[in-house]
Amino acid sequence: MKTLVDRVKEAGLPRHIALIMDGNGRWAKARGLPRIAGHRAGATAAERLVRFAGERLGLRYLTLFAFSTENWKRPKEEVAYLMDLLREFIDDKLKEFVDSGVRLRVAGEIDSLPEPLRESVIRAVRETEGGENLDLTVALSYGARQELTRVCAEIAADAASGRLKVDEIDEGTISSRLYTAGIPDPDLVIRTSGELRLSNFLLWQAAYAELYFTEVLWPDFTPAELVYAIASFQKRKRRFGALEKEED
Repeated sequence: MKTLVDRVKEAGLPRHIALIMDGNGRWAKARGLPRIAGHRAGATAAERLVRFAGERLGLRYLTLFAFSTENWKRPKEEVAYLMDLLREFIDDKLKEFVDSGVRLRVAGEIDSLPEPLRESVIRAVRETEGGENLDLTVALSYGARQELTRVCAEIAADAASGRLKVDEIDEGTISSRLYTAGIPDPDLVIRTSGELRLSNFLLWQAAYAELYFTEVLWPDFTPAELVYAIASFQKRKRRFGALEKEED
């Protein structure tokens, strides 16, 4: 008997899924635990999901929103813990990524990261460059408005210097300068914890993505929850602003 995983794979997976991993703090609070316990549980959920997406599901592109530019405003102790947790995650999973064909990319303001984490990121990106099974992008110190502002400034500078003609500027000019250049835009954006917003995440790239919101807090988001989200996605009709062709 075919499982739901088998059926969604046969129906055609989205090429690229992006996840806003939200709810660690509320998960911890509901259990009388400190927020850092929620972040630790969230890292375990991320590890579980990446392994399932690559090895069992066969997903090609996955993006995880791990730390936003706005998250720097959180208490210093919490930010420091998150930076250490992210470095630990990348260092611990590096060999597994290489062995399983995971290519790691990082989207965001890398220069703003603490040096130990920045060095881990650079090393992991370099050593997994040959991965061909799962393309995993981790958004770190990422904000879509900041990303687009940077791209606009680069284009303006190139136009002012004569390296780029104004009439040559199109959507491709912008897309090629985004952190996600070279990978397809997400087909499906999932947000956990019941919040109904994108929170400055992939605003350009997600222009035509299908959105899926769930009440499940991130540490409780299992591979089964991902499969349910994909099944919901597969029931939708994507028109990209056009009308469906009338049946003969």
